[in-house]
Amino acid sequence: MTKTTTVDRPTGSVALTLRLLGVIERVGNRLPHPFWLFVILSGVLMVLSWGLHGLDVSATSPADGKAVDVKSLLSGDGLTMMLDGLIDNYATFPPLGVVLVVMLGVAVADKAGLLTAVLRAALAKVPTRAVTFMIAFTGMVAHVASDAAYVVMIPLGAIAYRSIGRSPVLGAVIAYISVSAGHAASPLVTPSDATLAALTAAAAHTIDSGYTVTPVANYYFSLVSSVVLSLVITVLAETLLSRRMKMITDADGSGEGGDGTEELPDLSLTTIERRGLRAAAVVTAALVAAIALAALPAGSPLRGEHGAVIDSPLVHDIAVFLSLLFFASGVAYGRAVGTVRRAKDIPGVMAQGISELSPVLVLFFAISQFLAYFKWTGIGEVMAIHGAELLDSSGVPLALVLVGVILVVSVMNLALTSGSAMWALIGPVFVPMLMLLRVAPETTWALFRIADSCTNAITPMSPYFLLCLGFVRRYRPQAGIGTLMSLTLPVALSMLVIWTALYLAWFAVGLPFGPGAPGR
Repeated sequence: MTKTTTVDRPTGSVALTLRLLGVIERVGNRLPHPFWLFVILSGVLMVLSWGLHGLDVSATSPADGKAVDVKSLLSGDGLTMMLDGLIDNYATFPPLGVVLVVMLGVAVADKAGLLTAVLRAALAKVPTRAVTFMIAFTGMVAHVASDAAYVVMIPLGAIAYRSIGRSPVLGAVIAYISVSAGHAASPLVTPSDATLAALTAAAAHTIDSGYTVTPVANYYFSLVSSVVLSLVITVLAETLLSRRMKMITDADGSGEGGDGTEELPDLSLTTIERRGLRAAAVVTAALVAAIALAALPAGSPLRGEHGAVIDSPLVHDIAVFLSLLFFASGVAYGRAVGTVRRAKDIPGVMAQGISELSPVLVLFFAISQFLAYFKWTGIGEVMAIHGAELLDSSGVPLALVLVGVILVVSVMNLALTSGSAMWALIGPVFVPMLMLLRVAPETTWALFRIADSCTNAITPMSPYFLLCLGFVRRYRPQAGIGTLMSLTLPVALSMLVIWTALYLAWFAVGLPFGPGAPGR
């Protein structure tokens, strides 16, 4: 008798979501590169500012009662501003310097092999019952490695599950979800925190030109979120996903073909690698202790006015200290394992790390010009004032407004998967609008963290969705987008609901989202 193979075809809500994502994918594929998208938006802004200026569109600032008029870019003053500010707009773009400084240190730690070794060590010798949670939580920690976390964690998740006799497909999917859907939750401060903090501060300057947002302004919320989301992933993986995986296997009656181990790294660490980790840990502990001791005296230059710790160079310039920590620990590890042999090798490694940022640096040029034009026209401030007045007069509860913003941005995230590009686009509207509703920029940034994360796991627009599918197909060659979607969708939606509930509870209680951040 010939065996009949059943193709995995999602039904119901999953099928409907797949059709919706198919439309989004086709539309999104027709969008230009983000660089050209911001160039086009700058052109649209020129025409829009000219039209609104001609209509005498304005608003009254609730801060000082002065009129805010829309200025036209297609005027003598506008053209002069665009020409004179071209270089300064880019050179003074807040995220530019922050990202470059942080990546100088991260590049050394990455190229030396420290980041990969840390992730492998986190998963090695874990009790069987704790493997799922450790994969999920390690994925949260891995965000410090930026996009490299996907490349490292997905195969490691597969290996970890396979080593305890469970489906490597499920292990790979759990790792992928933790890195993608939990993208903005981490127990550590990550390079993206520095970028988004600078963009948040730039957006807040529409209302308050002196407002500062530090990379640790969401740290408390991010830390708690990483634990909560790891637990959510663990519970769903041990219940819903494990059953779904069994259904997939039973449906076609085949095992998971291919061992996929030829090109996958081993979880175990060598003696030399363990020596390297010890060296990195010693250097990191010594450096942290030295910084703490230097900041201990009340008159320390690392403290702020009147001996303040939160409002101080130690917090405001945290990106510098992060870069130094990555650099020092990376050099210590590299020297111990032999990946960094000579001092003259280090500048080359740092240069390589910066060269890998070149696509981001090119994108920053277009973004910086657009944001400078947008701020100069006053359109963002006028929109924020009228939007805040409309919401205030409508009587809609603030909690519903916040949930609405999360849902809107979550849908946008399906097509525009670059977090910094999307925040640069919508931050100048949402941040000042919510500031006028007495919501702090740090609180709005925390809201964006949720919306910019959960739907990452379900959009084919993300190259890492396809990367995960590629690893899944090593074990199940017949797997398709529907297979992966049926495993990621329920977790992504559950995380969106629970993370939003955590945010609303945090906001309602008035807890600070991070050091120096206001409670609301």
